Amino acid sequence: MKKILVIATFLIATVSFAQNKNAKASFEVDGVCMMCKDRIEKACIKTKGVKSANWNVQTHELRLIYNEGKTSLDDVKKNILAVGHDLKDIKASDEAYNSVHPCCKYRDEEVKGDHK
Repeated sequence: MKKILVIATFLIATVSFAQNKNAKASFEVDGVCMMCKDRIEKACIKTKGVKSANWNVQTHELRLIYNEGKTSLDDVKKNILAVGHDLKDIKASDEAYNSVHPCCKYRDEEVKGDHK
């Protein structure tokens, strides 16, 4: 019985230490302006475990620092999609996209041109 407790304690300790509390990630998120930047970053920060989110308007790169023990990249991505922004490989629902401000309609070529 004592061996089982020691092994269980070791496994729990290993799992908790294996999770990076300052994991870094970056990926592409569509948007065109500073309002998009605010919306994207707020969606990330509202995700429990995200410590830092910085989206670049020109490159569309989102850089994150997050606690892997509290959240996953999938959770962060779901929150970004929910506020109407596409990821490189996943599009936000039409309902979410239509909720963004008219100047933020990044799928519209005319709007993109207005922000250059």
